[in-house]
Amino acid sequence: MEKIEPSQFSRLLTVGEVASRSGVAVSALHFYEAKGLIESHRSRGNQRRYPREVLRRVAVIKIAQRVGIPLAEVQAALDALPQGRTPTAADWKVLSAGWKDDLDARIRRLQGLRDQLDGCIGCGCLSMKSCPLRNPWDRLAEEGAGARLLDPEE
Repeated sequence: MEKIEPSQFSRLLTVGEVASRSGVAVSALHFYEAKGLIESHRSRGNQRRYPREVLRRVAVIKIAQRVGIPLAEVQAALDALPQGRTPTAADWKVLSAGWKDDLDARIRRLQGLRDQLDGCIGCGCLSMKSCPLRNPWDRLAEEGAGARLLDPEE
């Protein structure tokens, strides 16, 4: 990031101003900065000061998060921009097109799961061939009868 002269600090935004204008908590801004998603300059008193362009970067981050894009993917996308610049409208088209493909795939997967949900009785059997949600293709049958997974997220 370029060096800012003390006379230019009046044009920069404080963390509170960025939080207020973006609707993002100060703690989230600190987190984004720690993750390298946004950058600030430091005043002589070691206070964070942000260029106004950070508002667009924060907006991109929040939109991506809202649709379920992991922060690591957001960071990779922002890092791919020339010289770490704020995304332009053209950049946004490229970013959103890639994310749209990922979202479409997740939507198809969720719709498939939704359509199979009525066949699940939630009994915990996990080894029956007829459980398409928890035991697709009866992959747990070779481990024996009964419940094989205790954590529903596995």
